[in-house]
Amino acid sequence: MTADTTPAAGNASAAPEVMSSVDDEGRESRFVIADISRDGAWVSASVDAATTLSAWR
Repeated sequence: MTADTTPAAGNASAAPEVMSSVDDEGRESRFVIADISRDGAWVSASVDAATTLSAWR
């Protein structure tokens, strides 16, 4: 998989709006991180595989 390095269209000076959430619909809970200021800019991981906030500190 290659990274998409295409700049975001629209207001390039606007700060990204990044949010996270746990999606517990379906068979597996997923931790989702998304830049809501861009279409298709998100990543998810299994909650079991996600690093806890205290481990990041």
